[in-house]
Amino acid sequence: MTMSHFVLESAAKLSINMARLGARLDALGSVGAIAGGGVCRLALSEEDRMGRDLVVRWMRELGLSVSIDAIGNVIGLRPGTEPGPPVMTGSHIDTVRTGGRYDGNLGVLAGLEVIQVLNESGIKTRRALAVAFFTNEEGARFNPDMMGSLVYVGGLKLEDALATVGIDGATVGDCLQRIGYAGTAGGGEASVHAYLELHVEQGPVLETEGFTVGAVQGVQGISWTEFTLLGVSNHAGTTPMRLRHDAGFVACAIAQYARQIASEMGGNQVATVGALNLSPNLVNVIANKAVFTVDLRNTDEAALQEAERRLHARADELAAAEGVSLSHRKLARFEPVGFDPASVDLVEETAQRLGFSVKRLPSGAGHDAQMLARICPTAMIFVPSAGGISHNVKEYTKPSDLEAGANVLLQTLLQLAS
Repeated sequence: MTMSHFVLESAAKLSINMARLGARLDALGSVGAIAGGGVCRLALSEEDRMGRDLVVRWMRELGLSVSIDAIGNVIGLRPGTEPGPPVMTGSHIDTVRTGGRYDGNLGVLAGLEVIQVLNESGIKTRRALAVAFFTNEEGARFNPDMMGSLVYVGGLKLEDALATVGIDGATVGDCLQRIGYAGTAGGGEASVHAYLELHVEQGPVLETEGFTVGAVQGVQGISWTEFTLLGVSNHAGTTPMRLRHDAGFVACAIAQYARQIASEMGGNQVATVGALNLSPNLVNVIANKAVFTVDLRNTDEAALQEAERRLHARADELAAAEGVSLSHRKLARFEPVGFDPASVDLVEETAQRLGFSVKRLPSGAGHDAQMLARICPTAMIFVPSAGGISHNVKEYTKPSDLEAGANVLLQTLLQLAS
């Protein structure tokens, strides 16, 4: 049965099996499970390998042809009735150290559920369908985040990605070999007709405003910088304030100024100091070294550049005034990405047709979709996160919202693949 007009009408009545999707989410969530209901599957860890093995097994059970590229991205392909690049969906299955069960996992497993519904209905799409999960989306172990999808679209050289050293001293290449996911498929030469990613919002907007579905218009630009300050350790009680070269003080002052930048600029500007390490890290010793990160994000590239300029200028001033040396390195830098307007329209129209309330909004978090947008029309579907909580063991989305998002994914994919 092909996607004729008659079949499209029949396919419009299809819906996903929420009990089955929920069972897969629970099964994958048990791999690397931690106290409180969360998950720790850092990229290319043993837990990640176990999760990958499980998802690959499901892909093969659904009849998908599985390929693994040299950066470890995994793609399951369902042929269409005509040749040509596939319509792709997916996300990632790696997590942060204290992750939840839905971030990334929902997009991959909902894609598998779509495939199973089509298999059971005997529907063959004109275009091939692909379900993918990309390596190291989170960036929690290796920088930059969204590494696998960036290599996939040709934005990062494979050899540079493989040589990346993680927070534990391991390299991406060695870890891929160890877990058995150093594939042979090509990278940087991807051909995709369209990409659609379902994801939990990871923020409070949809829930607060009472919407079931988000039609995502694009992704904020991201700037991650690591600063290193070198001062002089000395006695906390005997060293006069005017004679100190306190790396810890300067780090805290820069962190406070990052928050001030966000407050003064307003709008969509946000700033976060998420990691801070002091040395020698003793209660009665002035810190001689501070290493910390600043995460700046904005939906407007010019505004993001202004925030970066202000941050670096003030950091230089503060370091000079305290007599400490300052160096920095860029961990990640991505410009804001706008998604394909026609694809965003299609998500919104599909959600409305299915009877769901829908809001257009930007994504405050980075996603593999922003990388795929470099090579093909791309859009995202959001569903609410309870309390706006994510990257947290308490991350939760109601089954009814998961089901709504997966059905929007199903119907939008059918239209893109027809």
